[in-house]
Amino acid sequence: MKKHNFSAGPCVLPQEVLLKASEAVMDLNESGLSLIEISHRSKDFIEVMEKAKALALELLGLEGKGYHALFLQGGASLEFLMVAYNLLENKAGYLNTGTWSEKSIKEAKLFGEIVEVGSSKDENFNYIPKGYAIPEDIDYLHLTSNNTIFGTQIKKFPSIKAPLVCDMSSDIFSRQLDFSQFDLIYAGAQKNMGPAGATLVVVKEDVLGKVSRKIPSMLDYKVHISKDSMFNTPPVFAVYVSMLTLEWLKDLGGIAAIEEINNKKAQLLYSEIDLNPAFQGFANTEDRSNMNATFNLTDDKLKDTFDALWKEAGINGLNGHRSVGGYRASMYNALSLESVGVLVDVMSEMERKG
Repeated sequence: MKKHNFSAGPCVLPQEVLLKASEAVMDLNESGLSLIEISHRSKDFIEVMEKAKALALELLGLEGKGYHALFLQGGASLEFLMVAYNLLENKAGYLNTGTWSEKSIKEAKLFGEIVEVGSSKDENFNYIPKGYAIPEDIDYLHLTSNNTIFGTQIKKFPSIKAPLVCDMSSDIFSRQLDFSQFDLIYAGAQKNMGPAGATLVVVKEDVLGKVSRKIPSMLDYKVHISKDSMFNTPPVFAVYVSMLTLEWLKDLGGIAAIEEINNKKAQLLYSEIDLNPAFQGFANTEDRSNMNATFNLTDDKLKDTFDALWKEAGINGLNGHRSVGGYRASMYNALSLESVGVLVDVMSEMERKG
C-alpha cells in the first residue's frame, strides 16, 4: 500500500530521485563503484558537488550576483552558531517566531548583543509579528522564513540596510522570492531538498571577513568557499540526492512551477480545515504556512477515531509537535496533490462520523 508521507522531516522525496539514488549506491555512473565508497576527490563526485551548487544558485536566481553555494554539515543548528561567528561583531537583530528562532538567539548571544525585534511567544507562536522596529546599528537581521512546528510562514520580508539572514530550512525552493534581498540563506536539506546530513548555505561573499575575531577553520565560511565545500569530507550521499532533487525541480519548471502546485495543496487542505466543524486551524489565517499545516480536533474525544482513519488510509507522519499538539501535515515539494486529497477525504469522513 502506498504511504502518503506528511512527515515534517526527513522529508518526502520524488520517487524518481529515490530510484536514481538507489542505483548510484550500487554503481555510480557505471564506474563499478558505489557512490558511498568512491573518493570525494574523484572526478565523478566533484562533478556532483559542482552541479549541486550550480543548480542551487540557478534555481534561486543568484547566478553571477556574488553568491556562493556551500554544502556543509551540522544542520541548521550549527548554522545558528556559524552565522554569529562570521557576521556578529557588536549587535544583531532577531525575530522570534518559534523554537528554531529561540535556538538561534541562544547561540548568537555567545558572540554579542542580541536585540529581539519582535516575538509571537505571547500566543504560543501562532502568528508572525509585524510592524516591529529594526535598529539601524545592527550587524544583521535574522529571520526564520517558515516555522515547522507552529505552521507559520513569513509572507513579506523587511527592506533594511543591514545584511538580511534567513533560516529557510523548511520552505527553501518552495515559492518565488527575490532571493537577492538576502545576504545569507541556510537550510537543512532534510526538510525540502534531500536526506538528513547536508546543509545548504548560500552566502554573498561581500558580507564576510568583517568581524575582528579569529574564526576556527571548520566554522569559517571563507574557508569553505576557498575549498569548494571540500574542506573536510562532505556528506556524499546527502549532496548527491540533493543534486537529484534540484534536477527534478528544474525539469518540473523550477520554483514558479512548484509554487503553483504547493498553493493548490495548501488551498485544498486549509479549505477543509476551515469548512469542517471537526477541525480548527492553529496558526493565524494570514500567516499560515504552505509547507506545514497545523490543526486540532474541536473535540478531543474523537482522537482515537480520527487516528484510526488516517492510519488506515496509509497516511504517515501526521501527529503534531508536542509544543502544539493536534496534527501537522507537512506538504513539502515532493508531496503530491493526490496525497493531500486522501487526507481531505479522511477529514470529510471524520465529519460524517462525528
